[in-house]
Amino acid sequence: MITSEDRMVPNSLIRTQGYVNGQWVNAASGDTFDVTNPATGEVIASVTDMDQNDVQKAIEAAHAAWPAFRDLTAKERSSMLKKWFALILENKDELARLMTMECGKVITESRGEVDYGASFIEWFAEEARRTYGDVIPANTKDKRLVTIKQSIGVVATITPWNFPLAMITRKVGPALAAGCPVIVKPPSETPLTALAVSELAEKAGFPPGVYNTITTSKNAEVGLELCENSKIRKLSFTGSTATGKLLMKQCASNLKKISLELGGNAPFIVFEDADLDAAVKGAMASKFRNSGQTCVCVNRLYVHEAVYDAFVEKLSKAVGALQVGNGLDAQSQIGPLINEKGLDKVKRHVADALAKGAHVRIGGHELDGLFFQPTILTDATADMIIAQDEVFGPVAPIFRFTDEQEVIRQANDTPYGLAAYFYSKDINRCWRVAEALDYGMVGINEGMISTEVAPFGGVKESGIGREGSKYGMDYFTEIKYMCFGGMS
Repeated sequence: MITSEDRMVPNSLIRTQGYVNGQWVNAASGDTFDVTNPATGEVIASVTDMDQNDVQKAIEAAHAAWPAFRDLTAKERSSMLKKWFALILENKDELARLMTMECGKVITESRGEVDYGASFIEWFAEEARRTYGDVIPANTKDKRLVTIKQSIGVVATITPWNFPLAMITRKVGPALAAGCPVIVKPPSETPLTALAVSELAEKAGFPPGVYNTITTSKNAEVGLELCENSKIRKLSFTGSTATGKLLMKQCASNLKKISLELGGNAPFIVFEDADLDAAVKGAMASKFRNSGQTCVCVNRLYVHEAVYDAFVEKLSKAVGALQVGNGLDAQSQIGPLINEKGLDKVKRHVADALAKGAHVRIGGHELDGLFFQPTILTDATADMIIAQDEVFGPVAPIFRFTDEQEVIRQANDTPYGLAAYFYSKDINRCWRVAEALDYGMVGINEGMISTEVAPFGGVKESGIGREGSKYGMDYFTEIKYMCFGGMS
């Protein structure tokens, strides 16, 4: 049950102003926008609505702060990150409740996201001290050849609503570790978590101008400024492929470095020799997390015909037990869709599938507000919209297959290539299929693959670059080659 205490968020973490150059500031225009709870429709807060002129001030502040921040020792930057990491964990419950209120995910998932998000800060606090260069064997006796890695410069990050905390820390952790000041632009759906994290970054001791947060509903105007302003040297974006393509075009005006983590269309393959109980557990974890609203959520389930009926039966039983409700209720396992647009997309995908021959095994209907029943569709086919476009909701279409090569071809038949999953007990098949799947990440007998120690990212139209792991620092540094002559 939800108590009045559950609805409360400590005033110390509620901020409604932007954070620029170490100050909490309103938009110069005085404009604001409302942040609503998707589970109830209630307005949580009104937040300052910043525009291009406000963003330019943040860019100037970050650019001015860059020389002093990059010249700190790696140990000094690491110390700030470690303090921030500790503060995030100290405020875990408050951050989780705030996150659930503005994005709708269930409270257990929000608590998990705080841990997950904080893990990137801890990881890159450690990696800050391991940004090594190289000594290269010289081509002549009188030369010495050396490379070093240096901060790329001011970094702008544009983050999505479905992971309001972790998508910030996964980007700014390596940026700050490398000596890059950051400008964070959270989505208008979930700015409060971003501002709370900014409050904790301030307490961690980052100098004025190093950490900045811009809140806005003027996405096109602000995004264009972040892309075309030459004082920003790097843009990191997570969101839709269509928006990523637009940002890439805009960044081309000054050849800005970019990282893009974009849409997916994840296949989940169950071979005839799979452990079906393990496969169901993996499908549940990957498909229904955050009500199916993640870029690595399963979108297409391919099940071998020999085990199709048995798998559907087991999955239906598990899905039927899911509790739908307000994420603040401890019993809830499926929260609301983020908004009407998201709900309409789910309904449109289901209606199209049914019109083309799919059958509802369980669920299939919207509930009051922005809620939709966890749904299984059987007899799915490749001509359905849901086979080509991620549904971003709690709907699992299940396809039949008979041949390994056939299912690999079907799984790869998409412009996207973020995450893929499959289940098999045959070690030869595991290697063979994992190598054949055209995706940046593959879960083999595992439905939860995200971790700070491994690289996250996709191929094809699912993005450019990798986040997390030892590779994550590479996208926020430049390699400088130094040739020492006259050394004989």
